[in-house]
Amino acid sequence: MKAVELRLISELMKNSRRSDRELSRVLGISQPTVSRMIKKFEKEGIMQEYTAIPNLAKLGMEIVSIVLLNLKHESDPNTRMQKAEEFAEKHPNLIFASSGIGSGSNRVAISVHKNYLDYTKFVQDLKEHSELRNS
Repeated sequence: MKAVELRLISELMKNSRRSDRELSRVLGISQPTVSRMIKKFEKEGIMQEYTAIPNLAKLGMEIVSIVLLNLKHESDPNTRMQKAEEFAEKHPNLIFASSGIGSGSNRVAISVHKNYLDYTKFVQDLKEHSELRNS
């Protein structure tokens, strides 16, 4: 991949709402070139989607938490997935969860909370579904 293409991707990651004309000015290339590169990125799956990044403070979210945990062993993967989906539906403030290994844990969860009480309720519910290691 060319350096200018990587710079364009970097600029789009900073703010994907900028016009092709503005991006061309920042990169020092023509607007049609920027448009062609973006279409190419989309066609090849390099750029999969564009998203919004909300201002969490303006939404009343004061705490962002990263929780490392160990899930209780569940032998049936379908049951494990169903429980995870049910938990996520109950907690719209859970913005990311994934498996992984490190720091004595096998899962990570990232969530946002209005205040410390909201956070402690979330952690208590999480404890009921897992063996909490670190928070």
